[in-house]
Amino acid sequence: MFAFSRKGKKLGRVKVQLSDSAQGTRSPIRHPKRINNSNGDHATTAINDSDDSNHCSSNALELENSPSGNYEEWKKISTTGDKPTPRFNHAAAVIGKKMIVVGGESGNGLLEDVQVLNFENFSWTTTSSRLYLSPSSLQLKIPACKGHCLVPWGNKVLLIGGRTTPPSDRVSVWAFDVERECWSLMEAKGDIPVARSGHTVVRAGSFLVLFGGEDIKRRKLNDLHMFDLKSLTWLPLHCQGAGPSARCNHVAALYDDKLLLVFGGTSKSKSLNDLYSLDFETMMWSRIKIRGFHPSPRAGCCGVLCGTKWYIAGGGSRKKRHAEILVYDILKLEWSVVHTSSQQSITTNKGFSLVLHQKKETDYLVAFGGIKKEPSDQVEVLVMEKNESSMSRRMTLPSEKRSSSMGPTVGSLGRQNLASVIEHHGSGRKSLSESLLVDSNLGNVSLRKEQVLDDDAAMKLERSLEDERSSLPMEQMRKQSAEETSSMMEHDNTEKERNDDNISFQETDGKSGFFMGSSSIYQSYEINMSALVRKNGILEGQLAAALTGREAAEKNLSSVIKSRQEVEKRLNDTLKDMELMKEKLVLVEMAQEEANTLSNIVHSDHVRLEHDVAFLKAVLDDTQKELHSTRGVLSGERARAFQLQVEVFHLKQRLQSMENRTQTPRKPYHG
Repeated sequence: MFAFSRKGKKLGRVKVQLSDSAQGTRSPIRHPKRINNSNGDHATTAINDSDDSNHCSSNALELENSPSGNYEEWKKISTTGDKPTPRFNHAAAVIGKKMIVVGGESGNGLLEDVQVLNFENFSWTTTSSRLYLSPSSLQLKIPACKGHCLVPWGNKVLLIGGRTTPPSDRVSVWAFDVERECWSLMEAKGDIPVARSGHTVVRAGSFLVLFGGEDIKRRKLNDLHMFDLKSLTWLPLHCQGAGPSARCNHVAALYDDKLLLVFGGTSKSKSLNDLYSLDFETMMWSRIKIRGFHPSPRAGCCGVLCGTKWYIAGGGSRKKRHAEILVYDILKLEWSVVHTSSQQSITTNKGFSLVLHQKKETDYLVAFGGIKKEPSDQVEVLVMEKNESSMSRRMTLPSEKRSSSMGPTVGSLGRQNLASVIEHHGSGRKSLSESLLVDSNLGNVSLRKEQVLDDDAAMKLERSLEDERSSLPMEQMRKQSAEETSSMMEHDNTEKERNDDNISFQETDGKSGFFMGSSSIYQSYEINMSALVRKNGILEGQLAAALTGREAAEKNLSSVIKSRQEVEKRLNDTLKDMELMKEKLVLVEMAQEEANTLSNIVHSDHVRLEHDVAFLKAVLDDTQKELHSTRGVLSGERARAFQLQVEVFHLKQRLQSMENRTQTPRKPYHG
């Protein structure tokens, strides 16, 4: 999915034997700068019962009266200055001549301070803890944390993840400037991983690679993420093959910018001792079989990668802590034990930190903190064996002696001619044999100087062939080695013939001896030239293949740049679309608010109308009741009126009858 750049630089002259080429082994000798880069760029320091990977620094560790030799005992160092609070589950990294310690856990809770140990005088200083401004102008303060990772990057250290107070739901990345003593928050974007502790982070150039850990709910993880320090973007990485199981408190290292190693840790129910590797060129996980010493399962150990060897110290399970220092040889794929610490050493503590510092040709392991019964603030140093950079320097001595033993016969004139020949050959595609023929016609150079010059050219061409051989497949290396062996045999035969000719030249008289010697020298010169022409053909073929590969790489790079530009353009278009969508969303929200307001008004009117209708219904009911009662009263009045009419009628009848009676006179009564 993505690949890291690999820089191959080789100085000096290391002679490769044919037996090594036939076996296909890779020389562990590394240039000192290569060693420093491979460790300084990919160092990870994460402590906890969390993991630790560490930083190889090129600066010297000032230790007076320190023991010399191979792997002495741990030595306690008395420090000065403001000693830090005893702690464990912190993180440490080396920047220049200083060890930076951040956070951790004490007996009273989590810590948020930054402590600096100066290796020159072993004095502690505490940086001021204050509020800082983020790019969005918000006042921020670094949270108290444990189980985080600390990665060096130039004159800064990067703090990634960890269990914080207050807790967070996503991984945050902080940068601490050692010179300015200032924190800043990297406001990341993209697919940001969930918050975690006990994870590992390694760095390759401007990329961070995060693996595993434990989330807030204490669930173990085995996901892989990449963070681009330039664009501040998180991306998930998808790999093939059976990868490591979910784990935390493991160790990880990045070798040669392309091989990620993961060892140990703890899963849901047990500690682990398996070793996995991820090749970033194929994005394929593979489990490495255990060879040599069989390491016991362990978690919370610390790892230091230096050259081709990976040193692992401490760690263990809930019941036992391990005191041995393991080393894994990346080329031999083999485990071994290089040192066993005493039980009083802080490497048997839980949650200590470990960093690597180099002083000239000696490596020093510096351990700090941890907890056994109580948190510790002790610093211990272990003097290790001579590092590989001194070996590479010693390997260059024979070639230097060989070149210096040729004496003043190969003067500055010969070196300038050879340099001009190689420059013309590399720039103008000119044949090396033609350049040597032109240089052979110089009038001020004698035949003896030409002969020495040819020997010097052959030796330096052999050196360049050996440099080129490291990038060739094994079959081509064998063929080329055989051809070089035959050419060297021919060169020895010509030297022998040359010596015989010189002897015959001394026995004969002046003119005849001179012509015999010059003719033999000319023949040997032709033989050397034919050998150089053959080697030139091989070099031209290799150069053509290299140019073809370079053109292909440039095409791939241009296509990658174009694709990146297209992706950036699409990203910009997407951002613009997002801005438009945000504006539309704001308008929709405003329309929604207006609609809600109108809906509320309508609802209030509806409620009021319902109240009015209910009131009118009540009035109507009362009116109907009154009308009904009025009708009853009216019917009663009508009945009474009818009754009165009847009574009036009866009264009229009675009155009429009475009137009729009064009209008839009564007869007088005569008694």
